[in-house]
Amino acid sequence: MIFFFGTRPGKTETKQLEGVLCPFCEQPNTLAAIKTSNWFHFFWIKVFRISSNTIAECSHCKRGFYEEEFSTDKIVSEP
Repeated sequence: MIFFFGTRPGKTETKQLEGVLCPFCEQPNTLAAIKTSNWFHFFWIKVFRISSNTIAECSHCKRGFYEEEFSTDKIVSEP
């Protein structure tokens, strides 16, 4: 009997972060949160998530940030 199992990346989820300044270039509304997940699969069917990673990337300066690098003092207040 042959079993096919292993790991593979899942779909990447992207969400635009509204009202947040980039910590590096300080441009408002340029950050996007990107979440990737790694899945264990059995016969090409996803069984459970092994790991996930979330980063934010600025579309202006192209710099990436991990979750630990964020603070709440960079939120832009709406007029």
